[in-house]
Amino acid sequence: MSSKKELIISKIRDGVVIDHIPAGRALVVLRLLGISGREGFRVALVMNVESRKLGTKDIVKIEGRELTKDELNLVALVAPTATVNIIRDYDVISKFKVVVPEVIEGLIKCKNPRCITNQQREPIRSRFRVVSRDPLKIVCEYCGTIHELNDIEKSLGVS
Repeated sequence: MSSKKELIISKIRDGVVIDHIPAGRALVVLRLLGISGREGFRVALVMNVESRKLGTKDIVKIEGRELTKDELNLVALVAPTATVNIIRDYDVISKFKVVVPEVIEGLIKCKNPRCITNQQREPIRSRFRVVSRDPLKIVCEYCGTIHELNDIEKSLGVS
């Protein structure tokens, strides 16, 4: 009999596994992806499990769903340590770490109400540049307003 502790969650046939999410952030990731549980996807959520890299981590498995490039960028903003596994016919066909992009365009709204990107008469998409990755700080390229993680989450409606 093995004394090794294992976490047993059934494999998914096709879909995505988001691993190494900072502990307590899995629900934010699900909200960000628009997953409430009513969409029909089979979702497995594990929170606060042991991790050699992070101490504790969260894991999300979503069967029957893939992530777009924009969704991967959003996951990177709120869970920069996450890794993504693409699953096909029960096998991992691709595994990669999310990367906060140098430039974030059109995904989040500037918190400065006077920013030109928030003016209805101006058809300009928001554009942010990464200033710091740890802790995450981005700056609006139009008005210079600095945004931190809590500002980003408010903009995304997940805080």
